[in-house]
Amino acid sequence: MELLVYIPKQTPRINYIFRHICGRILGFKVKFCSKVEDFIAFEGVKFSYAKKKLGNEVFIQQYGLLGELGINDLNFSMDIWEDVPCFFRVSSESDIPFDIFSAAFYLVTRYEEYQPHVKNDVDSYPLEESLAYQHEFLKKPVVDMWAYKLKAILQEKFPDIAFPDKGFKSKFIISVSKAFKHRHNGLVRFVGASLRDLFQFKLKSMFNRFKTMLRLQQDPYDVYDELIDFAKANQMQLDFFFQLSNYSRYTKGISYNKRIYHKLIKSMGDYGHLGLLPGFEALYSIDILKKEKKRWENIVNRSLTKALIKNYHLNFPDAYLNFNKLEIEKDYSMGYQKNIGFRAGTCTSFQFYDLNMEQVSGLLIHPYVLNSNALKELNLYEQIDELKNLKSSVKAVNGQMNFIFENSDFAEEGSKNAIFTLMKEML
Repeated sequence: MELLVYIPKQTPRINYIFRHICGRILGFKVKFCSKVEDFIAFEGVKFSYAKKKLGNEVFIQQYGLLGELGINDLNFSMDIWEDVPCFFRVSSESDIPFDIFSAAFYLVTRYEEYQPHVKNDVDSYPLEESLAYQHEFLKKPVVDMWAYKLKAILQEKFPDIAFPDKGFKSKFIISVSKAFKHRHNGLVRFVGASLRDLFQFKLKSMFNRFKTMLRLQQDPYDVYDELIDFAKANQMQLDFFFQLSNYSRYTKGISYNKRIYHKLIKSMGDYGHLGLLPGFEALYSIDILKKEKKRWENIVNRSLTKALIKNYHLNFPDAYLNFNKLEIEKDYSMGYQKNIGFRAGTCTSFQFYDLNMEQVSGLLIHPYVLNSNALKELNLYEQIDELKNLKSSVKAVNGQMNFIFENSDFAEEGSKNAIFTLMKEML
């Protein structure tokens, strides 16, 4: 369905955020016009976005951010409107008392992450400095909630028109940075790890390593058949992301050259989509990232389209710029590693906007709500009720919840059962 928006002047920022809110979230095909006569003559769903109201149309007043260039210091205060946090307040003439498009642009582009900040050791951008954390709306998809407030106003103005609707979705991604805990690591690493366990009196760990190597028990991280069986039984799809880095301080998995690893990657591709888990060094060097991409494509025999950063810095925005240069189309890294919620304020996929160049890229970002690293400090069963409440707010805006786990998360019986319970609840 077509939606017409009157704007005095179109800018790249306006075009970008309207495509996200009115297009991706609300399902409209957006058209802009700058002629009042064309706007008045249009008989479908429409509203104006300007400094001044034209007549009796639905009107959203511009705050001004979408007409600017570059990154500036912004001074604004937070408000609450109909139980939803908001900012960039405008006059009472506007049908919504704040500029939802400027506010959404600020969150979705990660405007605040371009501003000076002290990086931390996990997410690069400190959670504590984020607007969402400081004002306690990290667990609300506020951008989508604002969009649905606008939708309600438009439905009241145009009651005879059927509005498009999407359905709620959930996606589960399995990250594989270390395919096996003990097996296939090589003799030297086996001896070294066993001696380390012996000197540290970790006799149980050493005993389990020997049992695994003698094939008296399955490798703890070899959970792939069980994951596939669970996915089939619950009619869900799992996506798998594999790491193909050189052995280093940060990468301890089996060699990317091993045939058993190639066989595993190809077999998982029979049950779900595949993607690349870039190594630490690849996040800071496009040449290394290019090598890992080529390795992946040589194994899978198709072009790489998906990438995920799970346990390292999201080197924002450089990592995304490199993904875009190498024509990686989809990213699943947008979230906080140790906190549940929406880093970009939205539960809908969005394109990466480079604020330095004021350009929209072809990279589509799929934000996650939960990284399993967050569960290392929390009791998962205690989080299920909270995630169920969060699911209700996402379902209300027909959004998507993405969950990121590791194969190693399923090694222990207790954590495995808790995660399976969570997956069933989130379907």
